[in-house]
Amino acid sequence: MKRFVLPPLDLIPGFEAAARTLSFTKAAEELNLTQSAVSRQIRALEDSLGVPLFERRTRALALTNEGRRLQRTVEEVLAQLQDTTDRIRAEANTRHLTVTTTGGFASLWLIPRLPRFTALHPDVDVRIQATYVSVPLERGAADVAVRYARHDAVPAEAVRLFGEEVTLVCAPSLRTPPRRLQTLKDLSQHTLLHLDTAQGILDWETWLTAEGLGGLKPAASLRFDNYEQLIQAARTGQGVALGIKRLVEQLVADGELVVPFGQSMASHRSYYVLRAPTARGQPHVDAFITWIKREADACLAG
Repeated sequence: MKRFVLPPLDLIPGFEAAARTLSFTKAAEELNLTQSAVSRQIRALEDSLGVPLFERRTRALALTNEGRRLQRTVEEVLAQLQDTTDRIRAEANTRHLTVTTTGGFASLWLIPRLPRFTALHPDVDVRIQATYVSVPLERGAADVAVRYARHDAVPAEAVRLFGEEVTLVCAPSLRTPPRRLQTLKDLSQHTLLHLDTAQGILDWETWLTAEGLGGLKPAASLRFDNYEQLIQAARTGQGVALGIKRLVEQLVADGELVVPFGQSMASHRSYYVLRAPTARGQPHVDAFITWIKREADACLAG
């Protein structure tokens, strides 16, 4: 059984042109046909439908009620078809780039800088996958990954962006009375903001132990499962966070966060760019990796 029972679709262009111009002659000129050929197409369409679509007058052409109904539908369908084909053609000329990274790196470092890449490469459609789950690049789920890892945990071709330097950060209000934060021991009077997945010096216990304050008990603790939420809590004065310097330095420069003490620690982890095997040899992927490395170098130089 046929899904669609339609008149011959090759007759529709002739009908649309004749209905729009109300002239078989003008329709023929548009379609590069003879006037008699368009007239035969219209007659065949009418025979297929079993109703007249035009009133043929001495020197004029008019649509019947059925003709007007068909014209409205044809115009709507052709407009939708044109829109869809335009989009498909545009997308065919657009190169897609999917970048997977952590939510913290995406929201605090990459996205604020991304307009500079899109300005240089407006034909590249960038898609950000912000997740704390490591996306397997071998399956082609992403073209590029920015990962926070130890040197021995990334492949040899990974491009290092910068290392991890961690320091205390908090809202400016936490440095004023009555919650003055002047020494490390004052942390006992404040809420500490924890990241559930923290490892190494991003973990408060590790950081405090390294500073000789392993037994310190804070006034309270708040825990988060992603880093951008933790930093947002710090910005709004809810507690003290361990800030990854390269991710929070713009917030510090803007005065939204302050570094209460000069102490900072470096770890063996860094941010690396990895290319998916399926993205090798693609110029727009090369351009993105070159660009992000240049941005990281500028960040270090600053």
